[in-house]
Amino acid sequence: MPAYLDNNATTRPDPAVVDAVLEALRDQWHNPSSVHRPGQAARHRVELARESVARLLGADPAELVFTSGATESIDLAIRGVLAAAPATRRTIITTPIEHEAVRDLAASLAAEGVTVRALPLLEGGVVDADALDALLDPSVALVSVQWANNETGAIQPVERLARTCRERGVCFHTDATQWVGKMPTDVRAAGVDLLSFSAHKLHGPKGAGALYIRRGVRLRPSLRGTQERERRGGTENVPGIIGMGVASELAMAWLARSDERDRLALLRDRLEHAVLEAVPNARINGPRGANTRLWNTTNIAFPTLEAEALLLLLSERGVCASAGAACSSGSLDPSPVLLAMGVPPALAHGSVRFSLSRHTTEDEIDEAARQVAACVRRLAASGV
Repeated sequence: MPAYLDNNATTRPDPAVVDAVLEALRDQWHNPSSVHRPGQAARHRVELARESVARLLGADPAELVFTSGATESIDLAIRGVLAAAPATRRTIITTPIEHEAVRDLAASLAAEGVTVRALPLLEGGVVDADALDALLDPSVALVSVQWANNETGAIQPVERLARTCRERGVCFHTDATQWVGKMPTDVRAAGVDLLSFSAHKLHGPKGAGALYIRRGVRLRPSLRGTQERERRGGTENVPGIIGMGVASELAMAWLARSDERDRLALLRDRLEHAVLEAVPNARINGPRGANTRLWNTTNIAFPTLEAEALLLLLSERGVCASAGAACSSGSLDPSPVLLAMGVPPALAHGSVRFSLSRHTTEDEIDEAARQVAACVRRLAASGV
């Protein structure tokens, strides 16, 4: 049977989301900025979706900006805060283990004269929260730290980092793409100023995302226009936004059942135990303590193997996984995230990420474990 374990790359849209998107394409195709009744009907559906997404985050609907996805939301948050900040604030602080949407943006900003500082890491790829205060000074405009890592599932101390930033008068942004929909989220309790995520990571459609902007945060838009309260120009993606609203409602209903997260965490552990038993020299990349990783993610290093060869063989046998961020899966270079964590290059080359969804079954996990063991044996025998 097939086993789809690449849910950090994208999730299967829920059937209810597909139905909502198809209905919107057929019936709510009008421009939501138009004053006629069909246009205002489309506007009403957009605003209902905004309320649903806001409830998922614990935010006010007016604090949400719809975008094309997390990458755009990240760019709007970081560039927008820098553009609105005084000329004396030209420094950002981030980490070397961010998704490339942040890493590449930081590199681009550095080439433009922005100072980029990196938070140091502790064992397992968790940031050293104690080090943040010493890095903050009057030149810092923003700190951006991913809530949960897309390659290892490592959970960062976002609440503590946000509190430190708030005390020092610095904006705090988090890329919560892998967090929202998998874990309960309350932006007010967390104390974050800006939060980015995508619908397609929580069984919603691609091409829809959002940026939470806490009321009072100054931000200059990069896309000019009257839409989204003049914070993001361009006609809204009505079907995608409606689908995102439905996905948010479904995620809230699922999150209300905490036993489901426990059940799926056990399935993730079951996969790890089975693979480590079958491949004794394999190892887990990432933190191993309780509540330090998302319930759905494991990153396993297979010494002496190339991840690409293992992934191709697994794919032939119906098991879908990845070697890291899907955006860079065409690269033969080892993961920059794993290297920044101190994983030796040889191990990083042989590391594979398996990521579950709330729909993953025991049969998929058992089949994946069997196929991983068989594929590793085959590759070892062939010397690949």
